[in-house]
Amino acid sequence: MKYKFLFALLIPALLIFMITDKEYKNSPDFLSNPKLSTTPPSPNWKGTPLDENGKFTNIYHPFESSLKDVLKWKTSKNPQKEEKKTDLRTLPVAEEIFDFDQNEDFLIWLGHASYLIRLNGEVYITDPLLMDNMFLKRKSELPFPLESFPKIDYLLLSHNHRDHCDKNSIKWLVKENPRLKIMTGLGMENVIDSWLDDQEVQEAGWYQSFDLNEANPKIHFVPSRHWSKRGLSDDNKSLWGGFYIETKEKSIYFMGDSGHGEHFEDIKNTFGSPDYCLMGLGAFKPEWFMHQAHISPTDAIEAFNTLGGKHFIPMHYGTFDLSDEPIMEPWDIIDTNKNLINGELIEPLLGANLFMD
Repeated sequence: MKYKFLFALLIPALLIFMITDKEYKNSPDFLSNPKLSTTPPSPNWKGTPLDENGKFTNIYHPFESSLKDVLKWKTSKNPQKEEKKTDLRTLPVAEEIFDFDQNEDFLIWLGHASYLIRLNGEVYITDPLLMDNMFLKRKSELPFPLESFPKIDYLLLSHNHRDHCDKNSIKWLVKENPRLKIMTGLGMENVIDSWLDDQEVQEAGWYQSFDLNEANPKIHFVPSRHWSKRGLSDDNKSLWGGFYIETKEKSIYFMGDSGHGEHFEDIKNTFGSPDYCLMGLGAFKPEWFMHQAHISPTDAIEAFNTLGGKHFIPMHYGTFDLSDEPIMEPWDIIDTNKNLINGELIEPLLGANLFMD
């Protein structure tokens, strides 16, 4: 029983931290999907990089944390333990349930990294974690019940970690939306295939664009500084990343999970400065351990300023207890330092339309 308890203790840590490469392999060191177009960030771009073991790796900062680091974190004293116990705040929620029968575009936060987005009449959902699972229990509830959800056309999955890629949520979405199409990174179909019922899955490498109807937004898969792992032996066999979404009227950058790095500059130089930046900034303490995978609030401001965005929308906090900081502390830091943001800070109200135009 003691070992089972230790395993259960470590799982949340692993959460926040079989690609079949025959179809996508272009060279011994890089992968892309030949069925999709690529917008290279530089003339010498060859594709998504692999390490010497044939696994995905970050462009600038290879992930170096180990099980030893996880054990060090989980067995160390958290100086904010008592503060976490006494801070019982939850995310603010819109007073009225959004009327999905309207024709307007919307950007609605469901908590953590889950958004409902409607653009040009099509509805998208990102990284759905809509119900508790055995490892993760919501601290802030969904803003409206599942039966109030609109019909959804596309599912965007940033990576395979269980707080972004939830089996039960995806199975529910598939059941309610049989024609759902999934857009994600290379190797992810192996993770989710058994949860689906013949739904179309498109896998992209970094800087590749999904094949959509021309009337739809353009959606590009962009780098993040992170990693992937779901089981005992699948380290970095599926790709992680973010999404850059473009219509004629607006552009949206969804960061996914990411540490700080030079890729933010590359994304701006490749696709331009986004109108809306959905910036993850929670699960960042202790920073010595988390910085490779999750950006801090102050670094998120620097990344946003590098991107040159117009609207800063924070996410990835206030929903699940994943790390050492109180779950609402990331918002406190952002709110205190909003004068450093070279754009407009939007306080994300659960269930409200966050588009400003």
